[in-house]
Amino acid sequence: MAIWNLGSINADYVYAVPHIPARGETLAATDRKVFLGGKGANMSVAAARAAAQVNHIGAVGHDGAWAKQRLLEYGVDTRHITTLDTETAHAIIAVDADSENMIILHPGANAKIPQAILQTALSEAQTGDWFITQNETNLQRTGTQLAKKMGLKVGYAAAPFDAERVKAVLEYIDFLILNEVEAAQLKDATGQDAKDLGVADVIVTLGADGADWYSRVGKQHFDAIKVDPVDTTGAGDTFTGYVLAGLDRGLPMEQSINQALKAGALMVTRNGTADVIPDLSEVQAFQR
Repeated sequence: MAIWNLGSINADYVYAVPHIPARGETLAATDRKVFLGGKGANMSVAAARAAAQVNHIGAVGHDGAWAKQRLLEYGVDTRHITTLDTETAHAIIAVDADSENMIILHPGANAKIPQAILQTALSEAQTGDWFITQNETNLQRTGTQLAKKMGLKVGYAAAPFDAERVKAVLEYIDFLILNEVEAAQLKDATGQDAKDLGVADVIVTLGADGADWYSRVGKQHFDAIKVDPVDTTGAGDTFTGYVLAGLDRGLPMEQSINQALKAGALMVTRNGTADVIPDLSEVQAFQR
């Protein structure tokens, strides 16, 4: 089977800082690096490195040819990434001495993906494939609705969180993943706990406390793997990509989550985003 990811593609400018800047504060960075990023790109790379066939649907500007090439090098099918007359999206990420981060996102081409690109891509999808999207692009409702109609399994990563956008796709999705804060925000917006949303599988990630999986048979908790983190950026996207890759390859949810927890644990011991996501051989060899 295959994964079709309507996803963002960013240039991530990562600055090492002694602490997260306060309001009005000017702060000198101690280091700066540029990575391929964006929640969509991160998930595509993670799923590809977890041995899934991944087709990315998205857009870059003329300044983003390098990002498209990097995705291709990481094993992602890039035929449905179009180049627009606008700038590639970028994120400014500050990472402090405790590995916490602050992110400023400029959406660029991610917010202007043509509907024709989405339709052309999904015309190649097969019943039973996965469609996944996140809240960093346009066409989310259109994509989930079309994918559901075609018989694809539909997943949604509810970040960056927007309650109205989540509510707009709930009736079309089979899989929802969000973090603890986002789950609380969604409950405030809908009045419903994760188990009551009508979605077959909901995963709430809990950072260092692991993850909770809500299914029709109840709730199951998974403990995190303890490591010494250096950068938490992209860890959640890595987890999501690995869960989807496991499910797409026919693994049960429990095994997919446990494998994803290993991948996320490895990820937080590295500085960077898509460029440093661990591959399946590293995850399988990881013992802790």
